[in-house]
Amino acid sequence: MAAETRITAVLGPTNTGKTHYAIERMLAHRTGVIGLPLRLLAREVYDRIVAARGPSVVALVTGEERIVPERVQYWVCTVEAMPEGIGADFVAVDEIQLCADPERGHVFTDRLLRARGLHETLFLGSDTMRGAIAALVPRVQFVRRDRFSELSWSGSKKISRMPGRSAIVGFSVENVYAIAELLRRQKGGAAVVMGALSPRTRNAQVEMYQNGDVDYLVATDAIGMGLNLDIGHVAFSSTAKFDGRRIRALFPHEIGQIAGRAGRHLSPGSFGVTGEAGPLSPEVVEAVENHRFSPIQRLNWRSADLDFGSTDRLIASLEASSDDPWLQRGREADDVVALKTLAELPDIRSRLSGPRDVKLLWDACRIPDFRSISPHEHSTLLARIFGFLHDQGHVPDDWLAAQIARIDRTEGDIDTLSKRLAYIRTWTYVAQRKGWVADESHWRGRTREVEDRLSDALHGALTARFVDRRTSVLMRRLKQKEALVAEVNDKGEVTVEGEFVGRLEGFRFRQDGSASPEEAKTLRQAAVQALRPEFHLRADRFYNAPDTEFDFTEQGGLMWGSSAVGKLVAGADALKPQVEAFVDEEAGPDVAEKVRRRLQHFIDRKVAALFEPLLAMQRDETLTGLARGFAFRLVEALGVLPRESVASEVKELDQEARGALRKHGVRFGQYTIFLPALLKPAPTRLRLVVWSLANGLSEFPESPPPGLVTIPNLPDVPMEHYTLSGYRPAGARAIRIDMLERLADLLRTKDSRAGFEATADMLSITGMTLDQFADLMGGLGYKAEKGEREKVKAVAPEPAEPAEGKSSNPIPEEESVLRQAEPEASGEPEMEVFYTFTWAPRPRAERREPRGERPERKGKPGERRERAEGKPRGEGKPKGKPKGRPQDRGGKSFEARPPKKERIDPDNPFAAALMGLRDKI
Repeated sequence: MAAETRITAVLGPTNTGKTHYAIERMLAHRTGVIGLPLRLLAREVYDRIVAARGPSVVALVTGEERIVPERVQYWVCTVEAMPEGIGADFVAVDEIQLCADPERGHVFTDRLLRARGLHETLFLGSDTMRGAIAALVPRVQFVRRDRFSELSWSGSKKISRMPGRSAIVGFSVENVYAIAELLRRQKGGAAVVMGALSPRTRNAQVEMYQNGDVDYLVATDAIGMGLNLDIGHVAFSSTAKFDGRRIRALFPHEIGQIAGRAGRHLSPGSFGVTGEAGPLSPEVVEAVENHRFSPIQRLNWRSADLDFGSTDRLIASLEASSDDPWLQRGREADDVVALKTLAELPDIRSRLSGPRDVKLLWDACRIPDFRSISPHEHSTLLARIFGFLHDQGHVPDDWLAAQIARIDRTEGDIDTLSKRLAYIRTWTYVAQRKGWVADESHWRGRTREVEDRLSDALHGALTARFVDRRTSVLMRRLKQKEALVAEVNDKGEVTVEGEFVGRLEGFRFRQDGSASPEEAKTLRQAAVQALRPEFHLRADRFYNAPDTEFDFTEQGGLMWGSSAVGKLVAGADALKPQVEAFVDEEAGPDVAEKVRRRLQHFIDRKVAALFEPLLAMQRDETLTGLARGFAFRLVEALGVLPRESVASEVKELDQEARGALRKHGVRFGQYTIFLPALLKPAPTRLRLVVWSLANGLSEFPESPPPGLVTIPNLPDVPMEHYTLSGYRPAGARAIRIDMLERLADLLRTKDSRAGFEATADMLSITGMTLDQFADLMGGLGYKAEKGEREKVKAVAPEPAEPAEGKSSNPIPEEESVLRQAEPEASGEPEMEVFYTFTWAPRPRAERREPRGERPERKGKPGERRERAEGKPRGEGKPKGKPKGRPQDRGGKSFEARPPKKERIDPDNPFAAALMGLRDKI
């Protein structure tokens, strides 16, 4: 029957549709078997046939997977798993040139020599096999298929310049991972395809590439074996590989097999090198481009006629040589190495009582070393499995369950998951072998579930490590010129197509800093394109927002909630600051202008509200002459003027002018002339900002915390900053100017020459201890003399018996008498510290604050005193000499003063008041 079959060798380069032709031919028959070189390719072909005929008639058989329905018609298998003796109408073997492979060649050669369909047999592969097939297969027919598209050499390219839809080939796991990591940083990521991946993981990775989620593929030479991918360019990162024994250069036909994956159907493809790979020789380039390679001269072969009489006879049959010059003994395979190792073990030899046991041992030795561990460890595992099969007839359920449970964990990195996936493949292989487990259906399902979970976890780990989904998704959408959807949440986080790309702070996009420089450009391009509508919507919302949503910072920044949207800049006038909006250029000029106008409205209204008394005084046209000039000085000083800096102007003001200014809230204090309404925290903050802008400061002074009566007097802080903040330095502290004027009102009632002590009201106003108050008074020009005395306590007198008809009301508090406290039990009286303050101003040269030149004194002393008090000349001057012995409030007589001390020190800030008091007396 085999002699009647039609045998055809369909040979040619890649991208000729050979596999597609084989599938069509198989489906034209009632039954068929197709053998494929990779488990991955077998799964791909299986899915295609299932789509055409349904799952009920298609079987998938690989070393680790077995799906065999009851009414199976078509078998899709790896070459090693092809069923024998089922009498299928059609048989095909793909990639037949692998007959020359050092490791697996003997399997393909066996199928070439012995696998036949009842009606049709196809061998698919490279044209290099023409001579060998013609010599070994009688009556074979050859069909030459030419490549659909052109394949051309493109030289060397850096990975950063690699075109899209490229596959970069590496020959080690480490190399593949390094390239994929580089592509993630520079191009957004890459899919990873290796022969060791499970079909589920591989398919998930390929789907990412095929869907355009990533534009690059990093793979081993597994892609050369029939995987149909949309690849435009293939780049070799190396032109040498480790073949299991040594590192050797790639053969030209191997380069052609891999490079041929470039170009899809009629689309041309290219190949080249990258990284440290040197350029290919012109001879190799010409051979690959023209698909002309040296024919294969020898095929690897191993006898199929095995002798199971003993282990020695089995080994001898496996190592037998062929008389055919086309067939050579292949490299010693892993299964033969394992057989020789186990045959030397006494425990194994004791179990070998006949050919059945020897065949069982050989079947156990054929379990692949998926784990790639040491030969000794692999042999130990095989010996354990053989022991179970020989002694119990199957692998015990509890032992197998424990082995699988150790693997069934999805946490860990790529290497950990890859090892677990390799381990589960061993047990998947065991479960697929007929009769090796008690409940085949259960264990096949169990191992499949674990493999699927590990496959999904490995796909997730590969994607997380080698794919920046954010960049890849945005690049794909930009390439497709689709409208991108941007969303901004209440935290300002910007997502484009669900991927976080940065934050929108006001009207400026702050890109995610985790992106590489290469990614950053793409991210910004995508984000700005998607944010254009959002900028306009936000600008409309911003323009209609109430002023309560805006604020200014002490450094001149303008805030919308927690977002900086602009800054203040100096205008033509200190009270007319301008704004500079923070708007990205990509938002457009319309958005920028709308934001600027809204900010200008806000700051104009803020100035008008906080400086309303000052602006009202500026606009008051009824102020004329000296009053108008003084109002200008106040506006120029933003409502706070040290009196000493305008002493001459104050003296020139008459009562009418002062009254006109007082109507606007101006207070003429002993130390400062100010508007009390402008000392509140909000006007103070704004005053410091607009003054700093007008004076071109790079760093603005900050306003003191609200509610403090005194603050530290720092030596490096200019005097002017304290004045603008509403404080006057005195000693180690600076006191708020309105509280200082209240203190001055109390000090005016005291005899500053004879000396006085601080009262509770004075300490209460300043909020200071006695020592701190003494330092403050020293800063104001007073001398503080410290003393100690016996403490006197206030004791209320005992109430007397009320006289008949008299009220029994207690003695008023103000009439209580001071009594000396009773001595303590120890006999030592309690002492207290006190200060006596006298007026003792420092010389001008020692004063901290600058004072300008002293104006020339004009007029008589009496007139100067009157002008200091703001009175017209002659107003308030006493008529005639005073009579009697008038006493001042301190109990001292002015009459007793020596004539030379009759002039009061003009530097005393209370001079005018004291002189006026004397004149009245």
